[in-house]
Amino acid sequence: MKNNLHVFLGSTVADAAARPLHWVYNQKKLLTLIRGKKDFTFLKKNQSPFYNIKTGRVSGYNDIGQVMFQTLTEGHLNIQKRFKKNIIKRFGPGSVYWKNLNLRAKYRKVKDWRGIVKGPWIHQNIIETVKNIKAKKNLTGGKKVNESDGYCAALPYFLYGYNFNSLKKIITTVTVSKISLKYALAKFHLIDLALKGSVNPIKDFTFKYKKNSYFGSVVKGIEKVKKLKDKPHSLVVKKLGMACSYPGTFESSIHSIIKSTNYKSAVLTTIKAGGCNCSRVNFIGAYFAALKGFNTIPKIWIKKTLAAKKILNQK
Repeated sequence: MKNNLHVFLGSTVADAAARPLHWVYNQKKLLTLIRGKKDFTFLKKNQSPFYNIKTGRVSGYNDIGQVMFQTLTEGHLNIQKRFKKNIIKRFGPGSVYWKNLNLRAKYRKVKDWRGIVKGPWIHQNIIETVKNIKAKKNLTGGKKVNESDGYCAALPYFLYGYNFNSLKKIITTVTVSKISLKYALAKFHLIDLALKGSVNPIKDFTFKYKKNSYFGSVVKGIEKVKKLKDKPHSLVVKKLGMACSYPGTFESSIHSIIKSTNYKSAVLTTIKAGGCNCSRVNFIGAYFAALKGFNTIPKIWIKKTLAAKKILNQK
């Protein structure tokens, strides 16, 4: 596909596949929900305890990437400025995301308030970004959490061939967390190695950056995960962190990658581990698509992903 958009497709399809089981933190309960199923992607009945959207739609993680993708398909002048405008349209006041944010505030004192949210869930980074854009701040990215929104936002931009220096501007549009920036850039270096023909991008990344002070903690984390390769993935995820935050979400992704042979098995392995599976598969799906190409993405999964058609139309 043009501009390596098969990589963004890989991310999008993986996110939609995992979405109905997003944020199920009770691993025993999750096993009961998928019992007897070889393929537990695209479950017709939502099982996320936080929010409910139509099966086939993507989570807020991938949706910020869809906003960037839309921005790029509209043109390549003033990208950052138009991206901010599109963020406000998709996530800001008047959108269903913002409406649901207000509902969350209203029902916060209700015991089972999470079950009330019907529709998409807006993330902390995006809440802060919307407020900062509206306030016309120079630095608009969120700073309260260390999560994957910056990587997800910048993925289409990266695939259109923009360099790493300009990539930082896009990432910091939605997160100014230094930790989020570092792990997002590490992901892009791994995807870049895969696209350039590396047989083992993780090995090549660790060799290239083992003496690099900036990526030192990332390399140490990867080496730690390699020692856990033979351990069950669900147990490792529980140890490294099931939630959305770095470094846990990155290290759990690496474990899924090194234990899997292909796109499908990696996505299924990640879903089965529970927690914030969507943040992890947005990277894992992109990684395997970059490593093994368009045909590694199951065609039936592509057909079930509502956002896939617009990406495929950019061939």
